[in-house]
Amino acid sequence: MNRSFSVAVGVLAALVVAGCGAQFDVKKFKGSTDELYAASLHAFQKHHWDDAVAGFEKLTLDLPAHDTLVPRSYYYLGESHRHKSEPLLAAQSFSRLAEAFPDDSLAAPALFAAGQSYERMWHRPDLDAEYGQSALSEYQTLLALYPSSPLKDRSEQQVAHLQEWFAEKDYDNGVHYYHRKAYDSAIIYFKDVIKNYPNVPATRLAYLRLLDSYRAIRYKDDAADVCRTLVVTYPQDAIVHQRCEGVTASAQAPPPS
Repeated sequence: MNRSFSVAVGVLAALVVAGCGAQFDVKKFKGSTDELYAASLHAFQKHHWDDAVAGFEKLTLDLPAHDTLVPRSYYYLGESHRHKSEPLLAAQSFSRLAEAFPDDSLAAPALFAAGQSYERMWHRPDLDAEYGQSALSEYQTLLALYPSSPLKDRSEQQVAHLQEWFAEKDYDNGVHYYHRKAYDSAIIYFKDVIKNYPNVPATRLAYLRLLDSYRAIRYKDDAADVCRTLVVTYPQDAIVHQRCEGVTASAQAPPPS
């Protein structure tokens, strides 16, 4: 019996079970793995998420490692967890698919779905960024391994969004230390924003706060260096020119003989 026919038989069996009003119980399921896949898929299509999770999870354990249904089982398992509002379990299922089957057509969609699932658990930039970092890793892996994927543009957009949040988090930490007059710690955070996220809105603010920090501890040369960078990076910014007025000129003057 070929795979397509076997799955079709499983679909028919699942429909018969559903028509009789019977409960799909994976522990009591006696059919083949093809029939279990079909029954699990039918449960998924009917939005019976618990049954779908049970079926696809069993398939990931019972199917031979190189069976073509394994990556599909992982994908539907991830989707079922996602519909159950279990983003961590969803992300783990999607990630397993991408790691174990990098050449499968579902690998790139699974990486994107894993990124979305991890990102869903990072609600605000002020919270712990562990899941945000995991999301970023999934998107960046997709971009590195599948540069021609139709998901490339969407992945790049998500990376940019995450980087804005990472920069905002570091900037807010820097401001916290700045207000506590812990200027050395503040400087570290502001420099991290500038170094790691040069193209986000928080970068300009980080430069300005870095300037304030150097002035607070009277590091005139460092303040002058920041101003040089600011006026080059933001040449039309009135606030930058106001804050740096006279600083670059004095720094560029020749030393006394």
